[in-house]
Amino acid sequence: MRAAVWASELAEAQRGTLVLWLPVALGLGIAGYFAAPAEPGAMIYAAALVVAALCGGLALVVPDRARPVLVALALVLAGFLNAGWSAHRVAEPVLGFRYYGPVSGRIADVDRSNSGQERITLEDVVLNRVDPAKTPRKVRISLYYPDQFVVLEPGRRVMVTAHLSPPSGPVEPGGFDFRRHAWFLGLGAIGYAREPLLEFAPPDRSGAMMRLTALRLQLGAAIRARLEGQGGAFAAAILTGDRSAIAPDVVEVLRRSNLAHLLAISGLHMGLLVGFVFAAIRYGLALVPPVALRLPVRKLAAMIALVAAAAYLALSGANVATERAFIMVAVMLLAVLLDRRALTLRAVTLAASIVLLLRPVSLIEAGFQMSFAATAALVAAFAALRARGWMMSGRAWWRGVLRNIVMLALSSAIAGLATAPVAAFHFNRIAHFGLIANLASVPVMGTLVMPSAVMAILAAPFGLDTPFWALVGAGIDWILLVATEVANLDGAVGHVVKPPTMVLGLLALGGVVLVLLRGNMRLVGLVPIIAAFLWWGQGGRPDLLISENGRLLGLDTAEGRWLNRAKGSGFAARIWLENDGDAAMQDEAAARHDGERLLAARRIAYDPGKLPDIARLAPLCAAGYLVIQPRGKRLEGDCPQISGDDLAAHGAVAVSWRGDKARIVFADQIGGNRLWSR
Repeated sequence: MRAAVWASELAEAQRGTLVLWLPVALGLGIAGYFAAPAEPGAMIYAAALVVAALCGGLALVVPDRARPVLVALALVLAGFLNAGWSAHRVAEPVLGFRYYGPVSGRIADVDRSNSGQERITLEDVVLNRVDPAKTPRKVRISLYYPDQFVVLEPGRRVMVTAHLSPPSGPVEPGGFDFRRHAWFLGLGAIGYAREPLLEFAPPDRSGAMMRLTALRLQLGAAIRARLEGQGGAFAAAILTGDRSAIAPDVVEVLRRSNLAHLLAISGLHMGLLVGFVFAAIRYGLALVPPVALRLPVRKLAAMIALVAAAAYLALSGANVATERAFIMVAVMLLAVLLDRRALTLRAVTLAASIVLLLRPVSLIEAGFQMSFAATAALVAAFAALRARGWMMSGRAWWRGVLRNIVMLALSSAIAGLATAPVAAFHFNRIAHFGLIANLASVPVMGTLVMPSAVMAILAAPFGLDTPFWALVGAGIDWILLVATEVANLDGAVGHVVKPPTMVLGLLALGGVVLVLLRGNMRLVGLVPIIAAFLWWGQGGRPDLLISENGRLLGLDTAEGRWLNRAKGSGFAARIWLENDGDAAMQDEAAARHDGERLLAARRIAYDPGKLPDIARLAPLCAAGYLVIQPRGKRLEGDCPQISGDDLAAHGAVAVSWRGDKARIVFADQIGGNRLWSR
């Protein structure tokens, strides 16, 4: 009872800011849905709906002190229900087996895989001898044939002989689940083709999204024609979202220098574009006295900037990051139209709530977490500085220049501090010189690249765009030079061990308390943040990892994880090593030990053959060895075993030894029986 009174008093003290907790409550419900060990049934949804309605109704009649608790509970349940509804709403057939044969469909998108391979997404898919009701609506195919005889563009109807399989599960228990990612993208199968595409029908570009995608890729090609090399590929990526021409080594350099965010059309790009358009229109109209004196110039500029933002969203492919950035910008521009302050925590709250309502799955994605962590930290930090009178002021020109330099450095530092733990959690790396790279690059992006790109696009119909593209190219060349120099510095990248999932929850809790609570109570937020960093390296990594097909083993040793293969299963190998905080390449990890001796010393019997040697394995099983046979059946005996049936049914494996006892955990034991894993 005393705890309830204390909570009520605390809520009362925060009354003026309770609305800021709206996305937090929604997020708790969404997190509860995705953390559930099994897919909730109809009874659970019905109970949640009834309780949410009761809480909402009671909130209208109970005393004021109890109202925030009831509203918060209703919002948590609303987030849970919305997440479940969104997962069922996007349900599409998922291929339930490995398929090899003809695949036909309409090209919906063209891009490149992480390895740099050309890749197409097909819709209206037809598979040979597969029931249309069980055929995926969309499939994604990487193209390994060196010369394609069909122009890869949206709308073309093509067929190809391809290998397809269901989206793969986590490469280790508790890891990133690509099946869930594919589920919300509508992808029912992925695969590859080593044969050329054939066009079997006239192109079909019906539908607004198809026409926009085709226009986006055409604009990307036109930009690359104006700017050669990786400068043109970079410009196409930031203006249209077409990253298909970016070389893998350039992407790696940008990642090592913490500049990879410049490639993804997100808050930075949308903010720079809208800021330039808003300023150009506002100050341009202000130069015309009759207009400036008679019309609300500031609101006109906001309306035109909003139209520009919507056009940028449509032409850039409207991916999740761009949608999120557009919502943020739209909320701020609407605040200008309503004569409200644009950059406030209330605006951030509204934007985050809209994103969570439209795309609940965004909550568990790195983009959402980093974007709103940076935005909330910046708004809160500068509001605190302004309240304490620490913002530089004065009319002298040098004060303005100095103020801009300080603000830029401070903004980069605050955003970097807010996003670094989240980035380290998801990507297992820290760019030590990222602040330097951003200070040297972001101003060029904002003052040269984006304004010149806007002017180039406006001048293109008149044939006057060449000088502007030259400025864009010069700015991008500078950014790539900075990225290369910073990436090549000694110690540019630090690698960290993947922490337990609860670490991210503690970081989020601490950050929310620091930003949203009033008064000295906000300092309580430092407790979970400190606890998260203390817990970071305490989770421990599995002694043995086994890929879901059983072909790759990774055994932890004093020298780092040993891999049984120098090539093949490269994605799983890379993720394992990254999660270990290990910078080694796959071939380096495979050369660390003599595999046969190491496995024998660890009492592991591994037989990947189609016909396992039972005569050899049975005595080892009797002796208590861990028996692994990816293509075999389980042996008779009490020894710990992992068979082909186990892997097929439950996915990748993590094994940890406690003394002589092996603890075996499968991926599906962590991920649970969900819509995307059935």
